Amino acid sequence: MGIEKLLNTVKFDDKGLVAAIAQDYKTNEVLMVAYMNKESLEITLNEKKACYYSRSRKCLWRKGETSGHVQYLKGLYYDCDADAILMKVEQFGNACHTGAYSCFYNKVYEEEVADQSIINKVYNQITDRRENPSEGSYTNYLFDKGLDKILKKVGEETSEVIIAAKNKNKQELVYEMCDLIYHSMVLMVNEGVTIDDLLTELTKRHK
Repeated sequence: MGIEKLLNTVKFDDKGLVAAIAQDYKTNEVLMVAYMNKESLEITLNEKKACYYSRSRKCLWRKGETSGHVQYLKGLYYDCDADAILMKVEQFGNACHTGAYSCFYNKVYEEEVADQSIINKVYNQITDRRENPSEGSYTNYLFDKGLDKILKKVGEETSEVIIAAKNKNKQELVYEMCDLIYHSMVLMVNEGVTIDDLLTELTKRHK
């Protein structure tokens, strides 16, 4: 759909605004809700970076213009009534002005459900540990010790996976495989390998 057609399709309210929801394109985590007018929506699509309209300041607001926490646009959709926008974005830094990654950090209820997005969450947490060291963090300990230590741990965990499999102990195998995955992800971050790099290679093999 062209930009002009989209601007004519979206139903802006009597103040010329439409609600815009930003969602992490990798984890599907909802990051924030803001508002757009026609100009900010057009800028977002043209520049492929989120631009909102600030109701308090009554002006355009390019996300990250002062903080550097830019949102790169990966997808944009509107709902069945055309009165709300959903953006899938690549978030650099944090989405919330409080310093939280997502504005929706006040948990009321959450059923524990395992999903694939946890892989991205763990990877992002490891990356954050490297960029923002935390005292007493085991992850930072591995980064501080360097590549040889990380490789040693990957080797040790690989051996423990083999032993668990030979012991025919599923619970132990699951535990040791998670240890191996974690240490492998530390290695990935240390060597600049991303989840997308793995997905690209796996997609090639799947064809």
